Amino acid sequence: MGSVRDDVFLGSAAVAAGVIRPAQLRGDRVIRVLRDVYVRAGVPVTHEVRCRAASLGLPRGAVITGRSAFTVRGVRLAWPDDPVQVLAPPDMRLGRRPGLDVRRSGIGPDDAEPWAYGLLASPMRAALDMLVPDRPLADAVADLDAVLRAGRVDRAAVAAMVRGRSDNGIVRARRAVELADPRAESLPESRLRVLLVLAGLQPVPQHWVEDRTGRLARVDLAFPEQRVAIEYDGDWRDGDRWSLNRDRDRLNRVHAAGWDVVFVTAPMLRNPRAVVRTVTAALTP
Repeated sequence: MGSVRDDVFLGSAAVAAGVIRPAQLRGDRVIRVLRDVYVRAGVPVTHEVRCRAASLGLPRGAVITGRSAFTVRGVRLAWPDDPVQVLAPPDMRLGRRPGLDVRRSGIGPDDAEPWAYGLLASPMRAALDMLVPDRPLADAVADLDAVLRAGRVDRAAVAAMVRGRSDNGIVRARRAVELADPRAESLPESRLRVLLVLAGLQPVPQHWVEDRTGRLARVDLAFPEQRVAIEYDGDWRDGDRWSLNRDRDRLNRVHAAGWDVVFVTAPMLRNPRAVVRTVTAALTP
């Protein structure tokens, strides 16, 4: 059970223990996260907190999986308001609940691992449950890119896993594995790359632009033969990547090296055809 002193607790259990009165569950001391699960007011309701809440409120044997499991493991794929992805055996009595995205499937002995708050899907099982739901292919690839980049799973192992299964959505999952590239450094960058690849283009991720003096900048995507760089949202980072949008001198040097730079913003990415037209025009002599 938890108490109201804990970050996350069952309201019914706290009331039964006399820790809190029922009326206080409707007051400003607590925040309702899921049915009968609360957090103390002032506690940020992150996705991990939602996962903890789900684990408290779910029947024994249910597993936190997919993007939720990877977010708990430190790969941020789910946002605070996203539903918690849950894996439940087919015979479990678990109706629809707001805030949960439940997938029913058999759960093997290697599919789940103990977590401080319940059961967490193993990385391989979480990868499967992340890839098979019906969602845009570019989103699935972006998530897999991030998981591969973080070293949570091995691409060859994931490819072998999806080859040997027949789940609904497995064909899309196999295609996502084919398109995955762990060199991508952000989810939008991955989505942009997949969008271009599906349009028949072949950008190179994380390419260094150089001149005779050496390296100038590492760009999100590049077409080296055409000397065209593609940057998502103009985010040329500090450190080993030049802040080109704030350093016009270096941007001028990139241009002087014979490169064109195409910036793709978040609103642009919501119009895939326009993005493809813009990039194709930049590649056309």
